[in-house]
Formats: sequence, C-alpha cells, structure tokens
Amino acid sequence: MYRRSCSSSCALCLRCLYSCSCKRVKRELPSTCGCIWVLLVICVFLFTLIWLYITLILKNDIHNFNEEIFRLLSFWQDWSVVLITVAAVLASYCLALFFLSVCLVVSSQPLNLHWLHKVLICFCVLLVSIGLIGLDLKWKIEWKAVAVSLQATSPFLHIGAVIGVSALAWVLAGYFWGTKNKVLKCLLPSVYFILVCALFVSPLFISSPCIMKASELPPKPEIIGHRGAPMLAPENTMMSFDKMVNSGGKVFESDVMVSWDGIPFLMHDETLLRTTNVLQVFPNRSRQSSSNFTWSELQSLNAGEWFLKRNPFGYDGSLTEREEVVQQKIPSLEKVVTACKDHNIPILFDLRQPPAGHPYYKSFVNVTVNTILNVSIRQDLILWLPDDEREEVMKMAPGFKQIYGRRREKNETDTLDAVNLSYTNISVSEIRSYRQDNISVNLFVVNKPWLFSHVWCAGATSVTTNACHLLKDLKQPIWLMDPNNYLIIWIVADVTALVHIIWAFLVQRVCYKKREEEEADVVLLMKIENLVA
Repeated sequence: MYRRSCSSSCALCLRCLYSCSCKRVKRELPSTCGCIWVLLVICVFLFTLIWLYITLILKNDIHNFNEEIFRLLSFWQDWSVVLITVAAVLASYCLALFFLSVCLVVSSQPLNLHWLHKVLICFCVLLVSIGLIGLDLKWKIEWKAVAVSLQATSPFLHIGAVIGVSALAWVLAGYFWGTKNKVLKCLLPSVYFILVCALFVSPLFISSPCIMKASELPPKPEIIGHRGAPMLAPENTMMSFDKMVNSGGKVFESDVMVSWDGIPFLMHDETLLRTTNVLQVFPNRSRQSSSNFTWSELQSLNAGEWFLKRNPFGYDGSLTEREEVVQQKIPSLEKVVTACKDHNIPILFDLRQPPAGHPYYKSFVNVTVNTILNVSIRQDLILWLPDDEREEVMKMAPGFKQIYGRRREKNETDTLDAVNLSYTNISVSEIRSYRQDNISVNLFVVNKPWLFSHVWCAGATSVTTNACHLLKDLKQPIWLMDPNNYLIIWIVADVTALVHIIWAFLVQRVCYKKREEEEADVVLLMKIENLVA
C-alpha cells in the first residue's frame, strides 16, 4: 500500500509539471492527441539536438564568423558562446519534456500537455529553423564542415542512436500492449522495426578514416601557424610569430598587402579597423583600404591593444606578456622574412592586390618578390601561393616553392608539388590520392583536436591552425580503432540492443497483465462492497 501511494504521488508530481494539473485521475492509456504531442516532443528534441551538434561543430570556424560580423557591425562578440548556450537550453528543455512524457506513459497517466509547453515547443522549432535558414543563406560552406564531422563521429553516433532507440522500446512496448487501436498496434511496431534494422546495418555505410590499424596511421601533419599564433598573441605581429615558433609551428602563414609608398606589410583585413586603433588615430579614414596608408602612417598605429580589449580567444597571459602585447606594431614583410631566415622557417602567404588607383596596383607582385629577394633568404623557404603572375614569379625566383590553392582537375597534365585547400573542399579519398602521387596537402583552418585527428588519419601533410600550442601536444589521434575491434563493438551493440528490446516488450507485457489483474480485483472489491451495503 505504501509503495502504491508513493508511486501515485510521483505520477501526480509528473503530471503537475507536464500538464499543470494536480488532480488525481485513474490510470488510462494516453489519448491520440496526447500521443501526437509526445511524438512532436520527441521530434523537436531531436531537432534541437541536431542544432546543438551543429553549433558545436561550428566552433572550429566561428572566428571567421566573428570577423565577418565585426566587419558588418563593428561589434565584437564570440558568437559561439551565444549559439551553443541557446542550443543547449532548447535541447535541455525538450529533453525534460520528453522524459516527463515517457514517465507518464510508463505509469499509464494522461498526456495532456499544457498550452504553455505547446507554445514553447513551437518557439523552439522557430528558433532552430531561423538558425538553420541563416546558416544556409549566409554560411553555406559550413554544411560541408558538418558532413566532415559526421564522417569523423559516425561510429559513435551509431552507438548512441542504437542506445536511444533501444531505450525507446519501453515506451513503445507499454503503449503497444495497452492500446486497442488495431491500426496503431500494427503501424508503430512496423515503423520501429524498420528504424531498428536500418540502425543495425548502418555501419556497412560508415567510412570514418580513423577506423584503421595503428600500423597504417600516416605521419602526424606539420603545424602551420595561421597568422602566427593568434590565440597567444595579436595576429600578424612579430610577437605572434615568436609564439608560433615556440609552440612548434613549422611554417608561418600570413596575408600581405602593399602600402601606398610601396612597402609590403602583414594584414589580413581589407581595413585596419579590427586589428589596430585606426579609429582613434585616423577617425576619418578608418574605413579606407589598408593599402591606402603610407608606411609611416601604418607604423603610427597600435596593433596589439585590440587583442586585450576584444580578447577573441580567451587570452589570459601574464602581466609581462600583456605589456608586450600593447607594444606590437604592424610588421613589414621584410622584417618577417628576415625572422624566417634567422629561424630557418618557411613562410606561406596570400597576396592582396591594392585597390584601383593605387600606385602599385599593377606592380604589387614585383614589389613583393623583390622585397623577399633583397633579404637573401633561401628561396625554398618561400611558399608562393598567389596565382597572380605565377609564371613571371617563377622566372624571377625559380627556387620559390609553388603552392596551388586549387584542386587538381581530372586528366590534368600539369605537375603539382603541393596544394593548399580548405578542409571542407576535399574528400578523404582525394587526400590519399594526392599523397600517393607525392603531392603535399595542406588543409586550413583546422583548430579542434577532433578535426585534426580526422585529417591526420586521412593523410594530410600539414594543417594551418590558430591553435599551434594545443595541437603540438597531440601525440596520436584522439581516437583510432582497429577495423576488427569496431566490428566486434558493432555486433555486441546490436545484439545487446536487440536483447534489450525483446526484454522491454516482455516486461511491459507482464506489467500490463498485472495492472489488468489489479484493476479486476478493484472492480470485484467494489462490487462486493456494494452488495454488502
């Protein structure tokens, strides 16, 4: 009796949270409308869970998004925090509703979802839909990043899906044994059976590159510092270069522009607004092209204060380092190339053409090459990426290593020594095909360990990254699984899930029979009491 009273109290508490109703009601099967809302809750939970997964994947490239928003609004914010927090709250709310509905179904309580929950469920759908539509319209390339992540994580997603679907058997079994609707009694198990079978055989279509023997693992990709080490120092500064060297970076990657008076310098953005104090020094010219400033004007700007003010990567350096940060200036290409020469480190850079009307609009390539040659650095340390006047550059400096920022076309006869591509723009099979032909493959921008592990298993030669100090300590991919071991895990997971599903249906059958007997006893007792009365 005490146990039944506790069970009844728990059921009443769950109904208060789910339906905002604290009235005691007799046990009954959920209505058709209630079941539809439970199904919607499950679908919305999966919808929000997918969005949470996507926001976590976007974190690898979120700095690019932050930069783009800054260019549009002149306002800096780490949008990954906002996106992930909102997605986590939505998914947690839907999970709570799903858990409540499952408990109510198991305890044979009515499923009358309160109107406020219905409104909030619709609000969740609206928010996630806006996020997905915005992603598709403004950042479509990230769908390829999601596809790469699915390939990397598919073995784990498969196991998680099997666990989730097998757990769902308890709810389905409870409804199956209790419902008198013949259509639902046939439809629900059929759909569930098809879903379970699809999950059980899905590993046949999984081709994650890290499912390989440890002896077949390619060498660890070399680390190329993206604008230096931008997580540890202001990007494209000498401090960033030094931090990259100390963090194990093997190549310095940057962007080069030419000033109004013909001095090549490091700068990524078209304007100086994000990475300097140009708004305070030249307020009327803050939106002008970076190339429209003379070298003396560029040197009057501070290239480090913004790093402490906006803190794009959560920097937490010492007081001494902070003092060094605020002293940073925009470096010339000559100074950086000299540093590369002293450290025997190659430099890879993209070259930005000045705007029309600039004194060096047509000769910016020659100015850049001559600046490099004047340093007398070993030519093989210059990794030439720009396509502008490539043939002319090869005549001026035949020792430069030519890096191509494009994929090799089918039946192409040109010889490629190295390619520099986005990780979203090349498949695992293409990477391995390049490597078989002794063509180096550099992928950008790879910041997260999961992605670095993925391209490592795929066979990339090197990666361009913001996180030199984090990736250098990775001794092996974060997961590497022998195909035979994965086969065993796959079979064990499927067999265990199948046994669990059968067990759930059998237990729910026994529980249903027991409830029927209890209800029959109650009815009989009431009849006896009426007769006595």
